[in-house]
Amino acid sequence: MPAQIATAAPVAHAAALGIGAYRPRRIVPNAEIVDRIDSSDEWIRTRSGIAERRWAEPDETIVSMSTIAARRALAAANLTAKQVDAVVLATSSQMVLGPSAGAVVATELGMHDTAAFDISAGCAGFCYALANAANLVRAGQARHVLVIGVERLSDLLDPTDRTCAFIFADGAGAVVVGPSETEGIGPVAWGSDGSQTAAIKQDKDFQQYFAEVAAAEASGGTSERPYIRMNGTAVFRWAVTFLEKACRDALNQAGVTVEDLDAFVPHQANSRITDALVKALHMPESVAVARDIVETGNTSAASIPMAMEQLLRSGAAKPGDTTLLLGFGAGLAYAGQVVTLPAIGPQD
Repeated sequence: MPAQIATAAPVAHAAALGIGAYRPRRIVPNAEIVDRIDSSDEWIRTRSGIAERRWAEPDETIVSMSTIAARRALAAANLTAKQVDAVVLATSSQMVLGPSAGAVVATELGMHDTAAFDISAGCAGFCYALANAANLVRAGQARHVLVIGVERLSDLLDPTDRTCAFIFADGAGAVVVGPSETEGIGPVAWGSDGSQTAAIKQDKDFQQYFAEVAAAEASGGTSERPYIRMNGTAVFRWAVTFLEKACRDALNQAGVTVEDLDAFVPHQANSRITDALVKALHMPESVAVARDIVETGNTSAASIPMAMEQLLRSGAAKPGDTTLLLGFGAGLAYAGQVVTLPAIGPQD
């Protein structure tokens, strides 16, 4: 008779318990960018809603920004690093393949022998990570999970690219997920469409880049490093035609309606996409809508936790509010869930 394999004891519900964010010191207004892309402040604001963004200084790394955001989230949740059983970190701009940034952040926080891994799902990365963390808690595999979204997209920007140079930015956001008496993280509605990878992607892989460098050295020419490129029209068309369904799927799976919402935190990709979704969903005026993009830009996997933190810190939303999250972008991938907003701690 085969041995009976034991399983972990599951828990009924999971919730986000605390949130923290880190915004780089350097503020970059549109005026600093427009000349290199032959644009204007008015054009950037009209097309994207962005007035300024944060770009990281050399000491503000993926690991250092994540660590500060994580410490703030732990403080908000009234927990210590020793109480965390796993770290799930979402990013698309870690410039090395290994070790995982999550493992290094865990060590920086003073964790020992803690499970840690990275997720790459573009701008949907945080919601993917949040879903995995909630499932780890519910399955009994971890009691507390630290979820981090972090980017240094300025490392991947061509400063002369009119389509991207003004959009992407840097920063980190983190939440602590743990057991709850009531459900605080609804079922995830997620998916992807790999046929549209050209919409947002790195324009060459590093193998291509190294081959170009070698050829340039042999011929006395030059080569360009890889950059992120985007077909904004394709992304906008996909977003406004498909993401309404994704939002409704997340609401239906959570058993709530748009009228039950207190807040809406979409990925901060473009203010026009946000406006289109609010209109398509017939969202009541009472719903607080995150618009962190104005001062923070598009921070990809960091976008949603940073926007959540800003909405809470501004007082437009409060802990416990029923909130719809929706991440979407490169892949093309999306993920969304209904959550209750967590506690927010003081800035240190």
